Amino acid sequence: MKLWMNIADKPKVVKFALNLWPPFWGSGIKILSISEDFRQVQVKLKLRWWNKNANRTQYGGSIFSLTDPVYSLMLMGILGKEYYVWDKEASINFIKPGQSDLYADFIVPQDLLEDVLCQTANGDKCFPEFIIHIKDKDGIIVSEVQRTLYVRKKPQYRESVQEQAA
Repeated sequence: MKLWMNIADKPKVVKFALNLWPPFWGSGIKILSISEDFRQVQVKLKLRWWNKNANRTQYGGSIFSLTDPVYSLMLMGILGKEYYVWDKEASINFIKPGQSDLYADFIVPQDLLEDVLCQTANGDKCFPEFIIHIKDKDGIIVSEVQRTLYVRKKPQYRESVQEQAA
């Protein structure tokens, strides 16, 4: 487990592993880049014959899947082993058909990160929300995905536990 934690905090390794991960690879999803601080990720969904729907456009499940683990993994990379980070809730709004390759940019802003750290310092739960705009090759929004995460400090790292032990 320690080896995995040491590897999982390296963006290049995470990118490589996700691009080989069957749910991404099979859906035509590719991580294009992950910044060294895990604050920015770019993802592409290739339009292929096997991920088209009956209308010959991007399958909605693939569009939704390209957003699935990204913000959770970003926060895991930023916050480290001291935190639980889970997807809690998500919804998608299909705005127009995806008729080409699709792209998404994921960003964790500093003020949101500071808010998460402040809310979770004593072991409280935090539910940060993110909106992802999925765009086509021309930069036109084809769908909007809202994701809510669950973030909480693990019990052994909470300040109240450390204060009681002292």
